[in-house]
Amino acid sequence: MRNLRSIHRSLLTSPPGLKLTASAWDVASDSVICAFGPTKDNVLLELKRWKKYEKTFEPIAAWDAPCPLPGLECDQISDLHYFSDTITTCLVLAGGDLIVVRGEPQAGEEKIEIVGSVDAGISAAAWSPDEELLAITTRASTLLYMTREFENVTDITLTSADLRASNHVSVGWGKKETQFKGKKARALRDPTVPETVDEGVLSADDAKETTISWRGDGSYVATNSIESDSRRVIRVFSREGVLDSVSEPVDGLVGALSWRPAGNLLAGIQRLNDCVRVVFFERNGLRHGQFLLRLEQEELSTWASHISLNWNVDSSVLAVRYNDRVQLWTMGNYHYYLKQEVFLYSKEMCTQPVSLKWHPEKSLHFTLHGQESIQRAAYASVVTTNPILPPDDYGIVAVVDGKCLKLTPMRLANVPPPMAQHEIEINSNIIDVAITIHSKPRPKAVIGVLHHRGYSQFEWSLLSMVQKPPICRFTNDFWSTDTDTITNKVNLYLQISFSGNASLLFSKNMDSSEFTVTGKDGGHMGQMTLHETDIEGIIRDSWISKSKTYVVVDHSDTQHSEELEERVQGFDSFGVAGIELALLPFSIQRVDAKVCGFEIEHDVNGLANGSVPPSTKDIVFSHAENGSLFANERRLARNCTSFLITPAHLIFTTSQHLLKFVHLARDTEDLQIPPDTPESDERCRSIERGARLVTVMPSIFALVLQMPRGNLETIYPRALVLVGIRDNINKKNYKTAFLACRNQRVDMNILHDHSSQQFLSNVDLFVDQVKKVEHIDLFLSQLREEDVSETMYKETFPRGEISQDVLGVQTSEAKISKVNRICNAFLDALKNRTSTHFQNVVTAHVCKAPPDLDAGLTQIAGLRSKNSDLVDAAIEHICFLADVNRLYENALGLYDLELALLIAQQSQKDPKEYLPFLRNLQEMSVLRRQYSIDNHLGRFKKALSHLCDLGAFDEVKDYTIKHDLYPEALELYRYQEDKLNQIMRLYADFLQRVGKFKEAGVAYEYLSDYTSASEAFRQAHLWKESLSCATLTPLPQPQLRSLAQTLADTLSESKDFFSAATIHLDYLADIATASRIFCKGYFFADALRIVGLHQRPDLLESIIDNGLVEGMASMTELLSDCKSQLNAQIPRLRELRTKKAEDPLAFFDGDVSGGADIPDNVSLATTDASTMGGTLLTRYTNRTGTVGTNATRRTSKNRRREERKRARGKKGSVYEEEYLVNSVGRLIDRINTVNEEVERLILGLMRRGMRERAAAVENAMVEVVELCRGCLDEVFKTDVKNVVEQEEIEGEERRPKGGEGVLWDTMEGDKQKETPLVKSFDRLTLLSR
Repeated sequence: MRNLRSIHRSLLTSPPGLKLTASAWDVASDSVICAFGPTKDNVLLELKRWKKYEKTFEPIAAWDAPCPLPGLECDQISDLHYFSDTITTCLVLAGGDLIVVRGEPQAGEEKIEIVGSVDAGISAAAWSPDEELLAITTRASTLLYMTREFENVTDITLTSADLRASNHVSVGWGKKETQFKGKKARALRDPTVPETVDEGVLSADDAKETTISWRGDGSYVATNSIESDSRRVIRVFSREGVLDSVSEPVDGLVGALSWRPAGNLLAGIQRLNDCVRVVFFERNGLRHGQFLLRLEQEELSTWASHISLNWNVDSSVLAVRYNDRVQLWTMGNYHYYLKQEVFLYSKEMCTQPVSLKWHPEKSLHFTLHGQESIQRAAYASVVTTNPILPPDDYGIVAVVDGKCLKLTPMRLANVPPPMAQHEIEINSNIIDVAITIHSKPRPKAVIGVLHHRGYSQFEWSLLSMVQKPPICRFTNDFWSTDTDTITNKVNLYLQISFSGNASLLFSKNMDSSEFTVTGKDGGHMGQMTLHETDIEGIIRDSWISKSKTYVVVDHSDTQHSEELEERVQGFDSFGVAGIELALLPFSIQRVDAKVCGFEIEHDVNGLANGSVPPSTKDIVFSHAENGSLFANERRLARNCTSFLITPAHLIFTTSQHLLKFVHLARDTEDLQIPPDTPESDERCRSIERGARLVTVMPSIFALVLQMPRGNLETIYPRALVLVGIRDNINKKNYKTAFLACRNQRVDMNILHDHSSQQFLSNVDLFVDQVKKVEHIDLFLSQLREEDVSETMYKETFPRGEISQDVLGVQTSEAKISKVNRICNAFLDALKNRTSTHFQNVVTAHVCKAPPDLDAGLTQIAGLRSKNSDLVDAAIEHICFLADVNRLYENALGLYDLELALLIAQQSQKDPKEYLPFLRNLQEMSVLRRQYSIDNHLGRFKKALSHLCDLGAFDEVKDYTIKHDLYPEALELYRYQEDKLNQIMRLYADFLQRVGKFKEAGVAYEYLSDYTSASEAFRQAHLWKESLSCATLTPLPQPQLRSLAQTLADTLSESKDFFSAATIHLDYLADIATASRIFCKGYFFADALRIVGLHQRPDLLESIIDNGLVEGMASMTELLSDCKSQLNAQIPRLRELRTKKAEDPLAFFDGDVSGGADIPDNVSLATTDASTMGGTLLTRYTNRTGTVGTNATRRTSKNRRREERKRARGKKGSVYEEEYLVNSVGRLIDRINTVNEEVERLILGLMRRGMRERAAAVENAMVEVVELCRGCLDEVFKTDVKNVVEQEEIEGEERRPKGGEGVLWDTMEGDKQKETPLVKSFDRLTLLSR
């Protein structure tokens, strides 16, 4: 489906008096080495260099080259080759001389040197592709191999005995006899026996030449020569000089030979009396296919009298060389297309095929020359299609095949090549094709065809279903007579492009480039000439904006850009409305280029509220030959194979066989290239190996790709589909968007999520457009809470382009269920359409979250009185949407026995079970029936209310006890005090039984049962409430003291010393014990207060002072332990982290002690490393190497073992660091806890005159607090950057199972560890020093 379009053409004539005889590429400088002479009139041989864009030759060397062979009129150049690495030119002359011309000769070297000579003369020569071996055939029928240093390594004699090297057995490749023809195929004779056997008869037009061709990898070389003046023989030799095979006899085979670089075929020419064919051979010498060259009989004796062949470097194009022209052929689906015919620029008529040299690295670059002129050409393999701009994106693809133009509109008919929907015959071979679409008054395609005799324009109607063939509008001939050839013309026409209704033709001559404008009727409208020194003049692309059609021109030199800009702007002076030439912002020497005007993109993409102003900033997307894809000067990808531009996307394929979509942006820096993750990103998709883009049709979301063998495949990429769906939503074409979602299996939530407020306000429009009840049901049934525009299809929407209505819904209605909001909107819209959309009303109720089955059933129940005919259908529909058993229960819950019966009949229930049950309910009273139904359905609260209404209080009590419905029963009898107290008593007993002693005590106290309340509060350890109720009972004094003693002992055990001391003081009148307990809790102020209050100074020394001394001792010991712990753990933690940074693998494998020297013959992998994962990353990211490794670790036994290891934090283990950090954190919490106790202890010591002891405690506390503060940054440091990066890497990974899960928790805990706060400790002023 691709054509060859000229992207560069340079012309230059030979200097006066010199004949151009050979050329070669200088790959390093991208220049051409040209050889002039020798001729029979002049033995001078000159080498000159032609640089790109230069108009003169640069001389290299010149010398006389007389022919040493008497049989030749003059010497001839058999091979010219340039070595870029050594700046050396090698010439192989037919007379036998091997000449080297050095560009930069070293000391002692000659610039021109004859390095060897073959006395017998040379008939052909060719260097191997790796430039290491030279193959030479001599006039004495020998084959020579020479090295780069021209040392002869092989000398092979070509004899008739070589013909016995191959025993050919043909299996009929390409023969019609081998094709299956049905049942009678058995009657066919043996296809391996040909009808006629070729004898290898020589053609009368055979030039008797010898040809050499290497395979692309340099492993084999083939020679084509005449054997014994009887037949042509193709011999295949290995690189070592061993004969591999010879060809089978072919009548009319001539000397042309070219081995396809891919290695599968050798191409030759077969000249018969009535036709000329290109025939193919396999390496074993057997025929393998052919095709005709489409030559007339008179042409065989004129310019096609001598034919030669050359494959290009990537095997995609076969050049067929004639006397004055060359034809470029390509193959697809086993059909050979004639893509281009390139003529010599000079008026000469050669007696030998023109010379063509393919570029060794650039596949579609070549030089073409005769003796008087040379041209340098470059082509691009491009797809010719109409502009991709909806709604005119018909996907019309034009395929050039010589004089035939094959047209296929992919949007209407996907016809596989080489066939086409329509074919147009032109009177000469086609050069270029352009297509445009005119929508008004009716859609039609205008096809411009530039061919060698002129310019033709065709019109093709696209309106009718049955496509009529295109109609020719006009044909403008460039020349007056048909007998003229292009070699007699001044201009070479190369390109055609449309600008509105006008056609822009591009041509070149020796000195300038010309743009010629032709009107829609074929009339001449204007012309502009651009000098070659200023501009190359190649049309790169054209696109249509709102007001103009731009034609982009690639310029070669920026030195005269200002002058050139003025001349280009002057193109408007011709009065061509709507046409404007535009220079690219930079010079691009790339294969293909497309321009994106964002004035178009914003209209098509339909950004929400029009807040984005129209932009006229343009981006040039270009594709280089090395696979680089550029947006202006920014490189987007290095492995691009083809690309297309739509109003919303840049689409390209890669050499990794991926199809990628890039959201267009006004700035090249904002272009986001998707990663190679087709499994998770809708912008990336896997495609068949080698597939390339043909065309895209955004209107139908279709993308056409061509496989390497030539067949087509149409796909509907999700990214393209979603753009079309969003565009239709923005335009409120909900039916089109819905059908696209349905056909392409897109989640229908996008219809709401893309623009939620717009959708909710246009539900009536949605119903009117979609209409079908089934379609509306389908939409409602697929609703879910997820916002697919932010989750599933997030990547298919350009970032930063979230519409304002979406943000409004997220803020104002975030708390409302999305599904319920949509269902309610549909219920409001359908409330007046129940006659036609009653089924949708039921669906809207059932699809709510949770399903509102009662409302749906109520709607159906109400339908019985209005339209009983629809009840059965509605019942069947709701049973289809929801679980019928659940519907049956809901119908019972509505107390509608008839509706429940209808539902039960749709279920699998046994009528013997539900009919007696329903009959029994029918016989009950209303309240008893409602109670029975609610009790049956497990709705015990409602059943209890019905019992209450029945007045059966005894049943209420039993039912309350049975189902624990105490709060509900209390609420029902809140105004009946007697019954309320009975229920309260039952509730209190229940709370006492279940261990809720506090609530039970409150309930007993509410009932004035203080004895039970006191016991309940005692069990709840509420000493104040318990003693209060005990005094209200009232309890006898001994029992009260016993209760108080019990509560005090319990509080002392639970470390609540203040409360225990208060009980001893208030209820037991034990001042000494109260003071002692106050001292144990460091409440020395309270102890001193009660000693003074009760005038017991004897207790100061016996209790207070002793308590102070004991408190000081315990506190000092605690602070000392804390200090020792910090001094031991912080250095160890520092050491662990140092070793972790120096050798992470050893650290995580548990070898933190350094390890010992290991012998060289012992594996360095530890047991843990071999069983828990291969590397540091795999162990802690769950990316393990084998399934077995995961399986052995994902066990509960390993998990428990790892948890025990983690809890112990054993020294040297991987958990030690975490254990130390947690230990320091717990120490800080302990210091914060005793902060107030230390302050009270210091005050007590000072009040009792123990200043030194107070100072010692204070200093110890200050020292520990400072140590804690000083280690915070070191112990709890977190590298925020590393944490964020790690979270991004592992964000989508799940927590591993088994033992690895414990390790995962350890690392996650380290990342989430917060730095604790150390409370400040204020020194006592009296102790400050």
